[in-house]
Amino acid sequence: MKASEFLGEQGVFSSHVEGYKVRQSQLALSDAIEAAIQNNTVLVAEAGTGIGKTFAYLVPAINSGKKVIISTGTKHLQDQLFRTDIPRVLKALDVPIKTALLKGRANYLCLHRLQIAPHLGFMNKITQSQLTEIGRWAGTTVAGDISELSSIQEDAYVWPMVTSTADNCIGTECDHWNDCFIVKARKKAQEAELLVINHHLLLADMTLKEEGFAELLPGADAFVIDEAHQLHETASRYFGDTLSSRQLILLARDSIAEQVNDAPDMTEIRECADQLEKATQDVRIALGDSGVKQAWAAIKYKPALVNCLAALITALSDLSAILELASERSRALDQCYQRCLILSQRAELFKNDNELADAANAILWYETYSKSFMLHSTPIEVSSLFRKYTNNFSAAWIFTSATLQVNKKFNHFSDALGLEAFESGSWLSPFDYPQQSLLYLPEDLPEPSDYSYTHKLLEKVLPVLMACHGGAFLLFTSYRAMNEAKDFLQDKLDYPILIQGDLPKHQLLARFRKKGDAILLGTSSFWEGVDVRGRALSCVVIDKLPFASPGDPVMQARIDAIKNNGGQPFMEYQIPRAVIALNQGVGRLIRDVNDHGVVVIGDPRLSTKAYGRVFKNGLPPMPTTTQISDVEKFFEAKKPEAQDECETAGA
Repeated sequence: MKASEFLGEQGVFSSHVEGYKVRQSQLALSDAIEAAIQNNTVLVAEAGTGIGKTFAYLVPAINSGKKVIISTGTKHLQDQLFRTDIPRVLKALDVPIKTALLKGRANYLCLHRLQIAPHLGFMNKITQSQLTEIGRWAGTTVAGDISELSSIQEDAYVWPMVTSTADNCIGTECDHWNDCFIVKARKKAQEAELLVINHHLLLADMTLKEEGFAELLPGADAFVIDEAHQLHETASRYFGDTLSSRQLILLARDSIAEQVNDAPDMTEIRECADQLEKATQDVRIALGDSGVKQAWAAIKYKPALVNCLAALITALSDLSAILELASERSRALDQCYQRCLILSQRAELFKNDNELADAANAILWYETYSKSFMLHSTPIEVSSLFRKYTNNFSAAWIFTSATLQVNKKFNHFSDALGLEAFESGSWLSPFDYPQQSLLYLPEDLPEPSDYSYTHKLLEKVLPVLMACHGGAFLLFTSYRAMNEAKDFLQDKLDYPILIQGDLPKHQLLARFRKKGDAILLGTSSFWEGVDVRGRALSCVVIDKLPFASPGDPVMQARIDAIKNNGGQPFMEYQIPRAVIALNQGVGRLIRDVNDHGVVVIGDPRLSTKAYGRVFKNGLPPMPTTTQISDVEKFFEAKKPEAQDECETAGA
């Protein structure tokens, strides 16, 4: 049977999956994916929101008889796919295959790290309490997945203390090797016929960095890359290198902990490690203000930084010398030595005046936080690198997302990843956008660069929020605009106002859904990967076309590279990125056939600039208005009582 037959009117899903609805576009997409898997070809598939692309690729993947790896954009989507979607499909198909979920090392408890954690230095009451809680959990968990322990936040300081990296894992010499959670997870992954990973793990495994698995990808017959529009930026990070204050401080503290265990007589290790930690802190001070993100060239000649970087390199050299002597004592100390050599090489890269970076076609840049920093070497283009890696695997590749086209073409996506021989298609959303939605473009707004723009936009948005009775996302391209909106709206509405940053994202969304009439103010992290259905969300406001910040050093380097090659970076790079980001933001509104609502895009450039039509071409087929009265009529007609009257009249 073809994949579409399982999903069609007479298929098993219609009778076995509650609430299942046949979608013609889903059937066609599923058959296209099945053909790509069978023929070992590359398919770029844009699947409109609501098409059911998850079932569309799971059915042919499961029925193929091949080993298929599915990569998602986030760990949250991984969990949803593995724990909800795959069990539903397997139950309907009644096919007994081995499935597995695999995340990166940092998601699994390391029993060795848990054992040495008390010797890792800084330990306040909170961290000590968390270690005690983790210790109790360690005795009961089967998978060792740290997401199970939801009482401790994902970004808690304690997690790097009790999880491993490829650098500090001591492998088969570990006393806990037979009970190692990552070893068990990896073994299941190798045996699975259907494996779920994420883009970070895919790229890490592909480049043999950090994870160092090397056993997963070569064994696969097909790869399904979901949320594929995120892959390019993830690849940029993994094809580059990073030197962070966290890496350096963890090396220093791990060295001390392992010295206590395996070389108590070599107190010089502690002295060198302490010097490394101090040198790291000095570099952070020399880098200046927090919240900075810019090219290394802008700061590399600063005298204080030059001196502190030299001291850091010396500290790494001193530590590596003593660790080399100690490396024979244990595998753990040898690992510290190897890590020290790698971090020394990365530090030297920032000392050598970009010569190595230029040779590698990379941009050097840095970013600072309140107490930490990261130094990056990022490739300016990744297409040749990605093509080289994917060509190593004789397999089918399916790239799918709701947003892959720009101006009805796939070349922006395919060129960025170096895809050459591929088939493509666009399968439209089954949602009735002309009936379910309305696009409101307010008139008489100043240019987005005008200092009064956000205030005047909010004046236009206020009656929209009143008409929809709350239940709105206000999505901004900057924190400054978001905070200005917070101040503007506080005393003008009776609806609850939720602000990004006040709570963790998942808690904020849970509160938004529960309230039903809340107004959520957010920036980039709420433009995609957020799914709110029903009346809780009936309006999405987008303040500006989401062009990336001109101060982003990687973007500027790519713009310069395109210029140097005779291209037009605005049309070839900046607009396509902004089009996809805008489509993702607009896509937050209609998530179900019963949803309805209004999208407000304030930016007048959508109508006044010639490139505005490129953005409009990517939007769903929503009716458009410039009149607030049309917005008010739309919401009035969508009131439950108005809908009930219509249904009664048509009965």
